[in-house]
Amino acid sequence: MTWFWLALATLFFWSGSDLFSKIGCRDGKDKYGHLKMVIAVGFVMGIHALIEIIGGVEISWQVILTYLPVSLLYILSMALGYIGLRYIELSISSPICNASGALVAILAILTAGESYPPLVLVAIALVCVGVIGLGVVEAREDPDLRAARQQAGNFKYAKSWLALALPIAYCLLDAAGTFADALVLENLNEDSANVAYELTFFAAGVVCFIYTLIVKEQKMERKAEIPKYVGALFETAGQLTYIYALADSAHVAMSAPIISAYCVASVLWSRLFLKEKLSVKHYLCVALVAIGIVIMGIFDV
Repeated sequence: MTWFWLALATLFFWSGSDLFSKIGCRDGKDKYGHLKMVIAVGFVMGIHALIEIIGGVEISWQVILTYLPVSLLYILSMALGYIGLRYIELSISSPICNASGALVAILAILTAGESYPPLVLVAIALVCVGVIGLGVVEAREDPDLRAARQQAGNFKYAKSWLALALPIAYCLLDAAGTFADALVLENLNEDSANVAYELTFFAAGVVCFIYTLIVKEQKMERKAEIPKYVGALFETAGQLTYIYALADSAHVAMSAPIISAYCVASVLWSRLFLKEKLSVKHYLCVALVAIGIVIMGIFDV
């Protein structure tokens, strides 16, 4: 049953990362909040990379440079995702961001001639319909109804094209990174590639630190920064439990759908802790995306 607890831990950690990243980045007054989040994640990942290297994982400049395009796609997608958290509810952004698996499947069908069972094709359609539906519902929602449902929330969000554009951009870049990942990992060791990614994220964090704190002379307030570092710890811990959960190949068909459902937990946490409340139409679209993601997880897409 170890695989089960590791899968649940991954769901908990990654949904927790969503929650704390949202708390750390939602202040629209701090226009450098997303860069401070990159600093936090880069710092934590840098420490973990060092631990992995000491533990015996092999790393070289050649590995780092080979994996660099994939690393940059992932890092850029996450940075855009952090910006997007200022403009939209986590309940909406998380399902959109996690729809990248459907895009990867579509890319595989178009470029590599992959064939999938009919149920997977239905799942891909559900995700696409759900994401498009969220866009339509957001665009057509009456401002007064929006204000009414956000009344109990901690933050209010105005209608904005950025609100949907940023999580969609995350989805596109993450899908491109995942697709490229599959190609690059044919010639790289997974552990070495992961360390290369973490070291690149650390370098991105250093660049953001220099730009934000030295060039722009921004200050970090402890109260505002703590959630960012908690989110970074959750993100890195989830990455670790994810690797070990899927290492049990005999139970991948059961662990993958549990992990893929973490966006559902993110919606739950946002309702409980952030007091986000969506309309029935929003929740219907979120449900379509979540069902599609879980089905793809079952088939390990």
